[in-house]
Amino acid sequence: MLLNAFLQAIREIRRNLMRSLLTAIGIVIGIASVIAMVNIGKGASESITKNVSSLGSNTLFVMPSQEHGPGGQAAVAKPFDMKDVEIIRASIFTLEAVSPMASSSMTVLYKEQNYQTSIRGIENGYFEVQNWDLLEGRPFEKSEIRTGQAVCILGQTVLEKLFPSGESPLGKKIRLQKISCEVIGTLKEKGANTFGSDQDDLVLVPIKMFQRRISGNQNIPLIMASVKENFPLEEAILQIRQVLREHRNLKENEEDNFRIRSMTALLDTITKITAMLTLMLGAVAGISLVVGGIGIMNIMLVSVTERTREIGIRMAIGALPQDVLIQFLIEATVLSGLGGVVGVFLGLAITFGAAQALDIVMIIDPAITVIALLFSMLIGIVFGIVPARKAANMNPIDALRYE
Repeated sequence: MLLNAFLQAIREIRRNLMRSLLTAIGIVIGIASVIAMVNIGKGASESITKNVSSLGSNTLFVMPSQEHGPGGQAAVAKPFDMKDVEIIRASIFTLEAVSPMASSSMTVLYKEQNYQTSIRGIENGYFEVQNWDLLEGRPFEKSEIRTGQAVCILGQTVLEKLFPSGESPLGKKIRLQKISCEVIGTLKEKGANTFGSDQDDLVLVPIKMFQRRISGNQNIPLIMASVKENFPLEEAILQIRQVLREHRNLKENEEDNFRIRSMTALLDTITKITAMLTLMLGAVAGISLVVGGIGIMNIMLVSVTERTREIGIRMAIGALPQDVLIQFLIEATVLSGLGGVVGVFLGLAITFGAAQALDIVMIIDPAITVIALLFSMLIGIVFGIVPARKAANMNPIDALRYE
């Protein structure tokens, strides 16, 4: 019986092929949207996770916190200085490398070329914390860091802007606005980070040189540190917190006037945000499934009206109401199921195209694909009940008289 009902449903769909196709479009769009949005969201989340992890999952960032002054105005707490850096480096054994960092935006010039970029004052620990190697040249010497000599290391973007001919920059003099600086090395290319910023668009200088000739003060807005392997981040964070509270003379009842952030915490936050966005996008896309289901209900009601005499004849020769009910339910389910199958392939195609265009990891979630396909059939059953019950409850005599 079910096989006959299925074959009858196929015949009815083929008999009104154009109408059936137009009706199924709503289901196709809904299923394709759900699959594409969920897969793209998971791919984007995976890409972000990999990018953030590449920055160093064992990296810690220590910075002054915000304080609320008179009138509720926010102000930066007491800034760090080199003494804070030195005490962290000397007191905490769980840290692999430590480096201060201060930055500013400046115009760099070489001959007729000029370019606006980020200038960062650092120490050599920065390279280890950031897991960043030199392409050519050398890092800063101890004497250059101690005395703040005017030497610099270029990122690849700055190198291409200032030396478009491809000449070696080593030993050349560039200007950071009015400051003459000797190029001693270039960094390997890193490309864009998770948030689309160009990581190679920077010039590195010794922190002492930055403080004396660029910022004009001894403030350090950020201390970066990498934790040794096999040591938990929480232990390193606790040690840093205890050392800084003691060094900054904070009493037990006083709050920290600094913040310690880890890449792991950032990664957890990003993962939660992307998961929420993926869920929201999937839910919005799922609305089109409901719209498609309403379209199926509408077309099945029309089909019941058109086939009233057929229903009357079938009942007159012995068909039971449940037979008619099953027949129309199967037709609605087959129609939505076919739309679901097409929607699955369309959703996978959209996922592939988006992954290529956005340069993200391509993820195909088998679970969401199966769930979407089953849900499309459920839509057919749910929205096919009303037309099927209408057909099953017809009076055979009235149905035979219908014209």
